[in-house]
Amino acid sequence: MRGKPQAQPDFLTVINLNQCVPATHPLRGIKRRVDAVLQTLSPLFEELYEELGRPSIPPEQLLKARVLTALYTVRSERLFAEQLGYNLLWLWFLDREFSEGSFNHSVFAKNYERVLSADVAKLFFAEVYELSRQEGWTSDEHFTADGTLIESWASLKSFVRKDGSDAAKVQAAKAEDPGNPSVNFRGETRCNDTHQSTTDPESVLYRKAQGKEAKLCFGGHILMENRNGLCADFTIHNPITAPEPVMALRQVDEHAQRHDGVAVKTLGGDKGYHRKDFVTACRDRGLAPHVACKEGVQVPGLDARTTAQPGYQTSQRIRKRVEEIFGWMKTVGGLRRSRYRGADRTQAWGYFVAGTYNLLRMARLELASAN
Repeated sequence: MRGKPQAQPDFLTVINLNQCVPATHPLRGIKRRVDAVLQTLSPLFEELYEELGRPSIPPEQLLKARVLTALYTVRSERLFAEQLGYNLLWLWFLDREFSEGSFNHSVFAKNYERVLSADVAKLFFAEVYELSRQEGWTSDEHFTADGTLIESWASLKSFVRKDGSDAAKVQAAKAEDPGNPSVNFRGETRCNDTHQSTTDPESVLYRKAQGKEAKLCFGGHILMENRNGLCADFTIHNPITAPEPVMALRQVDEHAQRHDGVAVKTLGGDKGYHRKDFVTACRDRGLAPHVACKEGVQVPGLDARTTAQPGYQTSQRIRKRVEEIFGWMKTVGGLRRSRYRGADRTQAWGYFVAGTYNLLRMARLELASAN
C-alpha cells in the first residue's frame, strides 16, 4: 500500500540546543577555545561600544560567525545570515536562542570599522595562538616561513593607465557591452609603474615564478611553528616592495615581541630564501637559516656546518607542512581569492581564517591525544 505524506501540524515545542549537539562533536572543542579567547577580548569590546542606546548584536557572535564562515566555506555573508536562521548547530555555536533566529547580513558591513577590523582580527588571532602555547601545542624555537599569492577581487580589465589615457577605450567598450566589456590590450605593455587597477588600487600585477601567468593579487606570507604545524603569523603584503625573505624576518621579529618566552633558533624555508641578505640577517639575529639550497650556488653563512646537522634535515622535512596551511586556507577558508577590496580588509579576513585553522588544528590534536 502506498504511503501518503501528511502535512506537519503547527505545534509548540521547547528545544535545548546544547542537547542537540553530540558530546563528541568537534565543534565543542573549538567553541570552548573561542569562548576563552572572546572572554579575554571582552574589555576591548566594552571600549568599542557606547553605554547608552539600543543593544547591538553581541560582538562575540560576529567573531564566531567569522569562524563558522571559514569552517564551512560559506561564500558570502548574505548566505551565512540565511543559513543561520535554520541551522541549529550554528545557533548553538553563536549562543543564540532558537527563537532569535538569524540577523540581517548588513550587520557585518556596519561593524567593519569596529569589531571586524584588521586590528581586532589581529588580536583575535594572537589570542588564539597564545592559547595554543598555553596548551603546549607549539614550539617557541623552531619555525618555517613561506609565501603565496592571494588573488584580488579585481579583473585584469580594470588594470588601466594611471594617467587616464585608456579612459576613452574603456568607455567605448562599456558602451558596446555594459555587462561584460571587451577591452583589447593586445600588444600593449602593462606594468605596475604605469598601470593600476580601478577596482582595487592596492593590488599589484605579479606572477609567482617564470612561466606562470601574472595576476592582480596580494602577497600572503605565513610563519609556521614546527612542533605541530600551527600558523604563528599571517601577513598580507605587497610582493614587489616586500619580498618573502623580508617578510619572514619581519614576522620573526614581531612574533618574538608579541609573545613572551619566544626565542627563535631556527627558521626553515624553500630555495627562494637561499639568498645572501636573508642568511646574513638570520645570522645577525642569532638563528640558524634552515633553508633549501640551490645547486651550484654558494651563500656565505650556509654550508655543511649547518646543512649536515640532523636539525637541518628535520626542518627540511617539516617545512612542507606549511603547504597544508595554504591549502586549507585557500580551499576551505575561501582565501584563494579575496572576497574584499583592499589590503586592510583582506588582512582582517586572513587573520580570521588563520585563527580558525589553528582552532581546528588544536581540536584535532586534542582528540588524537585522547585516543
